[in-house]
Amino acid sequence: MPNRFAAGKKAIAECDVCGQRYKLVQLRKLVVKGKNINTLACPECWNPDHPQLMLGTFPVDDPQALRDPRPDTSYRQSGSLGEGSRVIQWGWAPVGLSNPLGLSGLENALVCTAHTGVVTIVIGS
Repeated sequence: MPNRFAAGKKAIAECDVCGQRYKLVQLRKLVVKGKNINTLACPECWNPDHPQLMLGTFPVDDPQALRDPRPDTSYRQSGSLGEGSRVIQWGWAPVGLSNPLGLSGLENALVCTAHTGVVTIVIGS
């Protein structure tokens, strides 16, 4: 079945944005938020539909919470330093335990280790 419209290779039309004359085949349709707004624009006036205008159009799920979570039982709340996978150290002095409030149950496991090196200067060769 043939096309119901003429080809329009030499047809002249006006840009709906700026009013300048162009060939009809040079004009492009403007699309806003994914919808054709029945406006033809010249190459200078035409802009593609911006992706940010489509926000809220498509559902986006970004779950953060877990269903039926369980507490971490490996966390050491009391006892010696060998229990659990995590140990909290309270050290504010240069290194080690600083207990200005006199709290009981705090243990000192922080150890400062330092090494000094030797610099050798070779003059002339």
